Amino acid sequence: MTSRRNINYTRLANEDNDYIGNEGRYDPRFDYSPASMDEIPWKSIGLALFLLVLGCGLLILSFLVFTGHMGGDRSQAYGLLGLGVLSFLPGFYETRIAYYSWRGAQGYRYAAIPGY
Repeated sequence: MTSRRNINYTRLANEDNDYIGNEGRYDPRFDYSPASMDEIPWKSIGLALFLLVLGCGLLILSFLVFTGHMGGDRSQAYGLLGLGVLSFLPGFYETRIAYYSWRGAQGYRYAAIPGY
């Protein structure tokens, strides 16, 4: 199999200034400003707080059933424990991001919380 070694290449057009080209055209790709993405997602924060409180409540109920302070079967305690963990973890994660964003910690922004 032979290779093509005698290929004439041409230089591409030099566009050093992508923001405003030679003709004065405007490129909206470079309009990103991080401050515009810092709107507070109130619905998401409310959902995160609800999940956090629900998860804490379910975890407390499961521990009360496990220790015998509350009537119930062991299988019910495992169900409450599973649901508590599944609701506590995302609630805690998003609440932590919202708290650190509110405090102004470096690396935390409200844009990291998905909006609903």
